[in-house]
Amino acid sequence: MHSDVRFTSTIKYLGELRTESTHLASNTKIITDAPIDNKGKGEAFSPTDLVATALASCFLTIVGIYCEEREIPFTFARVEVEKIMASNPRRISDIHLSIDFRGNNWDEKTLSKIIAAGKACPVAITLKDQVNIEYHFK
Repeated sequence: MHSDVRFTSTIKYLGELRTESTHLASNTKIITDAPIDNKGKGEAFSPTDLVATALASCFLTIVGIYCEEREIPFTFARVEVEKIMASNPRRISDIHLSIDFRGNNWDEKTLSKIIAAGKACPVAITLKDQVNIEYHFK
């Protein structure tokens, strides 16, 4: 096992289409299963679920950083993620994020800037030429 700082994580195959990923800096673990529609048990996030979930998490993280740097109160956000798969080849074709920012009491100008910051998150930039990303705001 490497303790080399250049590595982010290690992943072990556990059998039956299940993996265990370990984040090396924190020792946090994530289990994945193949989805039911692709020969799996669907008892945990699938790898493609993690990609879609990472987009939402990254969006909120960047919003948090943006707000913190500008001393904008940010007290609530919730994102519902819909991942749509395509075939030939099997891939993520679309990710729809339904984002609820209600209760933060931002004016329209502030909200517009916050949304723009979130949409420029690293995961969105990485996926933008490969996956159709749609944002819906409450």
